[in-house]
Amino acid sequence: MNLKKYLVRALHRLQKGPGYTYKELLVWYCDNTNTHGPKRIIKEGPKKKLIWFFLTLLFASLVFWQWGILINTYLSYNVTSSLSIGFKTMKFPAVTVCNANPFKYSEVKHLLKELDRLIEAALERILQPTPGNSSDNVSPPLDLELWNQIPLVLIDEHDKDNPVILDIFETNQTAGGNETASGNETKEKKYKLAVKLCSHQGSENCTYRNFTSAAQAVTEWYILQSTSILSKVPLHERIRMGYQAEDMILACLYGAEPCNYKNFTQIYHPDHGNCYIFNWGMDEEALNSSNPGAEFGLKLILDISQQDYIPYLSSAAGARLMLHQQKSFPFLKDQGIYAMAGTETSIGVLVDELERMGYPYSDCTMNGSDVPVKNLYSQYNTSYSIQACLRSCFQNHMVEICGCGHYMFPLPEGVNYCNNEDNPGWAYCYSSLRSSIKQRQICIDSCKETCNDTQYKMTISMADWPSEASEDWIFHILSYERDMSTNVTLDRNGIIKLNIYFQEYNYRTISESAATTIVWLLSSLGGQFGFWMGGSVLCLIEFGEIIIDSLWITIINVISWCKGLKQRRARARSPDAPPTVSELVEAHTNLGFQHEAAGALPRDEVLPPEPGTPPPNYDSLRVQPLDALGPDSDAD
Repeated sequence: MNLKKYLVRALHRLQKGPGYTYKELLVWYCDNTNTHGPKRIIKEGPKKKLIWFFLTLLFASLVFWQWGILINTYLSYNVTSSLSIGFKTMKFPAVTVCNANPFKYSEVKHLLKELDRLIEAALERILQPTPGNSSDNVSPPLDLELWNQIPLVLIDEHDKDNPVILDIFETNQTAGGNETASGNETKEKKYKLAVKLCSHQGSENCTYRNFTSAAQAVTEWYILQSTSILSKVPLHERIRMGYQAEDMILACLYGAEPCNYKNFTQIYHPDHGNCYIFNWGMDEEALNSSNPGAEFGLKLILDISQQDYIPYLSSAAGARLMLHQQKSFPFLKDQGIYAMAGTETSIGVLVDELERMGYPYSDCTMNGSDVPVKNLYSQYNTSYSIQACLRSCFQNHMVEICGCGHYMFPLPEGVNYCNNEDNPGWAYCYSSLRSSIKQRQICIDSCKETCNDTQYKMTISMADWPSEASEDWIFHILSYERDMSTNVTLDRNGIIKLNIYFQEYNYRTISESAATTIVWLLSSLGGQFGFWMGGSVLCLIEFGEIIIDSLWITIINVISWCKGLKQRRARARSPDAPPTVSELVEAHTNLGFQHEAAGALPRDEVLPPEPGTPPPNYDSLRVQPLDALGPDSDAD
């Protein structure tokens, strides 16, 4: 049996009478479907038929429009946030403490000696001393080569179109309108101080970083210059020049258990030098807090040795501290707080746990493995954070564009820190990169938030410590314990007391959940379909059925067309050849199916011929032997 006859029989068995044309199939569907509207189209009169056709088309369009809105809402993957409050024993946070001053001035003074002399001489000229009052005549000559690498300049902006730029240490007018800053003329004008940054020394491709206050300009200039100097110092030397744990941590108590500097983990932080982390959880299990309240927290007494601060590098005095999760790197410059000297600072802690949904609801990451930026802080064996990613991204761009890495961030392998000798234009490149909106946007787009995060909300209160009545005996005891000296070596300007504790064991969990689910989508789609057209899932199955039947009819028509084309070509080659057996059988089969589909009489009920009709000639339908068939005949 050939393919066409099989398809015809299959269609006949499936449809049970809907017809063999598209029109018959459509009429049968409208008459038998459970969807409201189509039945009225074929059963009503011409006018009502037109009205019902319009209404059915209108409401079907509304259904598809509403479906589009619902599907688009579902695919937007919106979330809702829920807040829940729990109670449990919690891990005490990791506590990082640092000195606001990164190095002891007594240890780095030999490295910053020329830099200090330059800034002191510059301040004398900025403050316009009276003639003969300057110390330039008796002091050794200044290292102007160091100054010219990143100079400070004065800018006279009385004429906005042609500002006058004056170099503080130059005595002759330079090209481009530079003038000297000395003389009585400066007393009559008010200048702005700026840092001059050039792509390389002597280049005209320069930019000026203006400041409203000379104090800000001096601090920024000193940081850039000291960064270049300290970047060439080996790490072990920088650690030695910083504040040691045994000198900084005078007393420690966790709950009822005594502790000391040996319970802290030392890391080197570029902004603050040596930092010390309590309960970091790297080598030992993290500590749990037994109870809320100040008596069950961490108590520290710190000595910041303010008298040994670097004058032009650290303008703030105190301790820098931060609370963070175990095994995470402390970014104190962004998330840390200051504790003031001569005070007792109490910090009550509340915990917020954030739980974000991952892809496709948000672009968060579990551990940073799917972030395209290489995490340079992984050398500390710390967990991923978006701060680490942003800084790693900036450092990678710095290395790629400037050819060296910035001192404040970890280095990729095989790269050196920037300095004025090896990279004369590094400060210009760094300043341009830091102010580039495009660079920042690239890093923001590349980095991802963590899906799970813990935040510590702090309530801070302070009081003078020690009191005037008790400071004498407290300073005597602390001095003796640190230096084994009977003399008082500590004072109020260097002592800080910290109390860190949980206010309560209640913690808040802020979690995200999907605003739209597949159940919501299906119920909403069904509701719209049922409201506008009175349909259900079975109606959709009926619609799928008519599509399948239409495909069957299409396939039969295509096969018939191909078969007819083949037969026409065969007849064109042999116009006198008799019909083949398969053609006769096919014609007879199709005739029978067409009679059944049209409601014809059964094959065994044959009507008698009309009067005057000649008897049929059956000789023309006589089946010929196979030997009599031509070579091109299609025997079945």
